[in-house]
Amino acid sequence: MATQAIKHLGLAALLVTALGSQGCANMSDSDRRIGTGIGVGAVTGALISGGRPGGTAAGAVLGGVGGWLYDREKKKRYYYDRYGRRVYER
Repeated sequence: MATQAIKHLGLAALLVTALGSQGCANMSDSDRRIGTGIGVGAVTGALISGGRPGGTAAGAVLGGVGGWLYDREKKKRYYYDRYGRRVYER
């Protein structure tokens, strides 16, 4: 059983890496933050619930909300300088 779990985890890591490197090329910062939250939440929900679909879905929803909240907070803390570059406050 542990070998099968390791195989599934390896496949999931490979898919996440492939999608992460190619799929996010033209996404906005908001989309990337929310998508990352969904991914991390889904993996965490699956690990906590033992792979049950309900736990994975709940983790994805909570992760998406967390990513949205992080994005909203991040947007409060930047401005554009006179050259049009985004500058974040510290």
